[in-house]
Amino acid sequence: MAELPFSITFIDQENGIRLLPSFAPFETQTEGVDIESLLFNLTVDDSIRPEPKADRERIRDFDTGNGITIVDKLKDGGYQYIIKDINGSDCCLLITDKDFHHCRCALNGDYMMRSFGLNNAIMLVYAFSAAYKGAVLMHASVVRQHGYGYAFIAKSGTGKSTQVSNWLRYLPDCDLMNDDNPVVRIIDGQCFIYGSPWSGKTPCYRNIKAPLGAVTRINRAPANSIEKLDTLEAFVSLLPSVSSMKWDERLYETICKNITKILETTAIYTLHCLPDRESAEVCNKIIAKKQINKTYKQDI
Repeated sequence: MAELPFSITFIDQENGIRLLPSFAPFETQTEGVDIESLLFNLTVDDSIRPEPKADRERIRDFDTGNGITIVDKLKDGGYQYIIKDINGSDCCLLITDKDFHHCRCALNGDYMMRSFGLNNAIMLVYAFSAAYKGAVLMHASVVRQHGYGYAFIAKSGTGKSTQVSNWLRYLPDCDLMNDDNPVVRIIDGQCFIYGSPWSGKTPCYRNIKAPLGAVTRINRAPANSIEKLDTLEAFVSLLPSVSSMKWDERLYETICKNITKILETTAIYTLHCLPDRESAEVCNKIIAKKQINKTYKQDI
């Protein structure tokens, strides 16, 4: 994913890749690959039990929008997570090392609970292990036009998916890359945006890549207008849309450095808008780039 391979090892017959249907476009052959060279390895083993209370310290509980995740810091610098669904049921116990490289999890419940727990565990591990490789997992909806990817960020329900839908409906040469959680990665000083297996309520699981053209925050307004943000405003605008853990100083500093590198090459805007065709046209006129090499029209 985002050209950062990782592996999942299933110990129990009850679990398996069937729990991850959205991952099918991202599967690759890892036989014979050195595990240490991968981004991370996650072992799924239902016999895993929580760490003793004496060896962990409660950090916080946080609401993901789909449930609650409980975070404990371990004495060795790693973490333990209890992932609960929207009904408050325990779906997954996840234990990681401090670098999110070697991870273990145990699943619980029926197929839906196990699938939910495993998906969220992988998303969490990926977001934080990938940070050390110059990548961030962003809460955004992404449309591709003329080979460039354009990310729209906003609080849930504000209209980022609506804006992307208007691009797809009214503007030429557009296709949907992802509707909830794309990956942005800096490679040799250039920012690229990738599809992922996590796309919210829209089933758009595409293993594709494009240079990042711009990031635009959606702000509902009585009229359509757009403004380019200065560096400080851009950082403040982008930070809440990137998965992070403020209580982990080393990881948080790494994520902030990644955001700063994104800002060095990518313009950040605020679109004040109505949910209409004109807003897409106003936005597109300002942020769209010229057509580039069609290489990035291909899957990866």
